[in-house]
This record gives sequence, C-alpha cells and structure tokens, in this order.
Amino acid sequence: MISTTTLLLFLSTTLALFLSPGPNMAFVLSHAVAMGPRGGLAVALGIGIADVVLTVLTATGVAGLVAAWPPSFDVLRLGGAAYLLWMAWNAWRHPGQLTVTPAGAQSLQNVVRRSALNSLLNPKALLFFLVFLPQFVEHTDTPVAVQLAVLGGVLTVASVVFHGLLGLVGGQLAQALSQQLAQKPAWAQAQGRVLATVLAALALRLLLTQRPTA
Repeated sequence: MISTTTLLLFLSTTLALFLSPGPNMAFVLSHAVAMGPRGGLAVALGIGIADVVLTVLTATGVAGLVAAWPPSFDVLRLGGAAYLLWMAWNAWRHPGQLTVTPAGAQSLQNVVRRSALNSLLNPKALLFFLVFLPQFVEHTDTPVAVQLAVLGGVLTVASVVFHGLLGLVGGQLAQALSQQLAQKPAWAQAQGRVLATVLAALALRLLLTQRPTA
C-alpha cells in the first residue's frame, strides 16, 4: 500500500521528532521518576491510546472538521491546561500517593487515563496529525484514509516503543537512586514536587501556545 522508501523516511522523521524534547518526553520522565518504570510504561501506553484515537479522527476527516472550527483550538488548549494544573495540584498536595505499591494497579490505570487525556487535550497533537501524516500519502490506488490509518498505526507503535523504553530506563535509574534514599522521608515528597513542577510547566506552555496562522 505504501512503498518501503516512504515508510523508512516516515520512521526516520518520526524518530527525529521523538528525540527532540517535548511535552510527551517530559510527561514520561516525570512519572518514571515519581512512580518507577511502571509509571513510565503506563504513560507510554496512554500516549499510544491517544495516538490511536487521533489516527482514527484524522483518517475519517473528523479532526479536520474540528480544527477548522477556530474556537476548538482554544477549547482544547484551556481544557488541557486546566487538567494539567489539576494534576499538578494533586501531586503537590499528596506526593506520597505517587509511590507505586503491590496493590497500585488502580493508580497505574489512572496514569494511563491521564496520559491519554493529556495528549488528546493538546491541540498541537491534533494539528500534528493533520499536518504530518498527509505529507507521506502517496498517489496510488490505495484510498487516502487507508494510507493515513497505516501511517498513524506505524507512528503509534513507534511512539509506544520509544516512550516505553524511555520510561523504563528513566524509571530504573530513578528507582536505583530512590533505594539509596529510601530512609529519607523527604525523598517521596521531593518526587511529588518535581512531578507537580513539570505538570505546571506543561500547563503554562499550553496556555502560551497560540493558534497557527498559516
């Protein structure tokens, strides 16, 4: 359906974009530090879920209709910023709740949900799919919607693998350090403060984001 050359170019471009620091990378690392490898992997899964949703919206044309409505950008931007600030406030007030315990499956499910919502409420993610994926659509007999779905699927898999490895490595390093500082009660509080600061910074970044004029 899509030539190997185009797919390789798409993957290399996607990897270059992943390697540039951005909100997703900060979100993964902050949760990996606060919750360990499982926290980072949970965020990666949430990002993947959001990518699947955005792929479906892009392939069906719904995303284009939403982006064409000018107020939608501000609605998503303000909603996403408010959600990030709410998470930052909770992380600041209850840092100890970020620690993963053997019975912490529910907390990991919350992280997956929060990660997915964080991506979906970022208007730049929507615009990214609308602008980036169509650049690699080829003039063939394969319908454009199918090509967009394939490209989105490839991007989703690459995103989960990249962010999953990032969360795993970052979480293991943070976990090794936390074991050395386990006897210091201030460590758990410091983890929560770091996460809250990162979330607040992402919210501020989103609030300052302006709708592209071109």
